[in-house]
Amino acid sequence: MPGETLFKPLTWSDMLVMAPELALGAWFVLLVVLEMLLPQTIRRTWIGGLTLVGLMGAFTLVLLRMVDMGNSEATGLISLLGDSYRIDDFANVMKLLFLGGTALITLIGIGSVGEDRTITEKGEYFYLLIPAVIGAMIMASSGNLVTLYIGLELLSIASYVLVAMRRKSSLSAEAAFKYVVTGGISSAFILFGMSYLYGVTGSVDFTGIRAAIPAAIESYEALLYVGFAFMLVGLVIKIAAAPFHAWSLDVYQGAPTPIAAWLSVVSKGATLAIIIRIMFEIVLFAELPSAEAGGAISVSDDIFFAVLLVAAAAMLVGTIAALRQMNVKRLLALSGVANGGYLLVPVGISFTFGHINNISEILFYLVAYLLMTIGAFAIHTVVSRAVGHDELQGFAGMYYRAPWTAIAMVIFVLSLAGLPVSAGFFGKLFILLGAAQAEAYWIVVIMVVSSVISYYFYFGLIRQMFMRSSNGVSLSPSLRKDLKEEAASVEVEDIHTGTIRIPLTIGIVIWLCALATLAFGIFPEILSNLIDSLFSIQSFLTNMQ
Repeated sequence: MPGETLFKPLTWSDMLVMAPELALGAWFVLLVVLEMLLPQTIRRTWIGGLTLVGLMGAFTLVLLRMVDMGNSEATGLISLLGDSYRIDDFANVMKLLFLGGTALITLIGIGSVGEDRTITEKGEYFYLLIPAVIGAMIMASSGNLVTLYIGLELLSIASYVLVAMRRKSSLSAEAAFKYVVTGGISSAFILFGMSYLYGVTGSVDFTGIRAAIPAAIESYEALLYVGFAFMLVGLVIKIAAAPFHAWSLDVYQGAPTPIAAWLSVVSKGATLAIIIRIMFEIVLFAELPSAEAGGAISVSDDIFFAVLLVAAAAMLVGTIAALRQMNVKRLLALSGVANGGYLLVPVGISFTFGHINNISEILFYLVAYLLMTIGAFAIHTVVSRAVGHDELQGFAGMYYRAPWTAIAMVIFVLSLAGLPVSAGFFGKLFILLGAAQAEAYWIVVIMVVSSVISYYFYFGLIRQMFMRSSNGVSLSPSLRKDLKEEAASVEVEDIHTGTIRIPLTIGIVIWLCALATLAFGIFPEILSNLIDSLFSIQSFLTNMQ
């Protein structure tokens, strides 16, 4: 069969190349066994420390693999399992982000899980992050539809359980149910689209699909549109971009706060990685027929334009819907919707003769987004525990209770809003300038408008912290009733008037993220040069073809 993929077995040398993934999988099995053998009287929170050790070990192995690939004379691409698993600069950088982000979220969990009475299985809470991040790593290296789906489902199944970890909370149960249903619908769309692509091209391998697209366009152009459309819709649901974003608000609100941060950063980043693979490896570099190139160009342009439309909808819907949002978790979920739109812009504008830095722009903003989002969720973790709810009113007078933490939150808010002296400012600026170079002026206007709209609700946090008194702040009777269960789920310290206590591990996360956000905002060349040293656009383009 043309384009048939032969799944070759792993050799010992291949296993060494896949050491980060395999070692992390072995560490997960070890933690499961240890947790089962320990008596119930022993606290399980120490498993968080072991989880962190495993993540940092895998992070180190990825770095060593990058050094080894950099010292070799190869093309910068290692192909395994019949080209179904591809290890290149892009995959390695994404894996570093996934592992680093998961490590920060693990630190937040270490400082907060022990006091959350609704989480009964505290060991599972930590070690289930490992298969989830392995799924994200597989997605980043996928060169095949089957490999893509395996990584996607591994990430999804582990995420479903993590969202439901607060077993004594009805909100968590509701969030998990909605997440499972939405995730199942998303997977169904993706599988349906995959079946069409396989049916018209005869291959599940990215390179095979790309090579077969010209012939498929001549006979099955409509079916090709259907296949890509269904896959795009499924992936847009996963990334929580408008108009398929509504699930994220309920899921983020009901999930444990560190898990909501993980979904917002790592899960979204993994889906973005596979969108980049599909759009730039299959759609962009499909070989065009010499006589009738017009049809193929039309299909490619239409698919990239559809991504831009999704990006525009995500930016506008995310910011407008957040204007009247008073729940901080739901507010951050809508912020994630808008930021997902910003991240999709460099994908949608594609490569042009005057602009080929799309991936570097995505990586810069993804780093900034990781830092500011995890930092904001970390602060909300301690604030919500202090006041007993997730409402915006909980930040009232925060400057007078925890001035340095309030200053750190200001840094994150400035970055989320895309204002100067923050990494988020330069991240948005680079994407905006790239879109202008590609002459996509309409998307530039939407980026600017959505950013201006976002100032209102982002500065609502600052207004609460600096311009509202912590004394006398009260919740409505109906809201108190709705939040009664959630307030009883944690050890509330001193509602509205007490000093906010910040555990050491959460403090490390807050200030590591805040200082990095500030440093990359003042000296953006540090992050830009680091990305350029780890990722080569020329190598990426060569490997994609």
